[in-house]
Amino acid sequence: MASVAVIAFFAFVFAVISTFAGAQSLAPAPSPTSDGASIDQGIAYLLMVVALVLTYLIHRLDASSSYTFF
Repeated sequence: MASVAVIAFFAFVFAVISTFAGAQSLAPAPSPTSDGASIDQGIAYLLMVVALVLTYLIHRLDASSSYTFF
């Protein structure tokens, strides 16, 4: 009779401890802060602004009669 009580006690303790062990799950991995697409898009916008400024400067210089560009 005493051995059944000891086995029941250990089973109860094991059941309580195993629920606490399952509660400590691993945290998910953090998502990447920036991917290659956003960097590529930033470079593309920068190149478009450079092209816009160069186009403006070339047309402005071309419009003046005292300067020959080519």
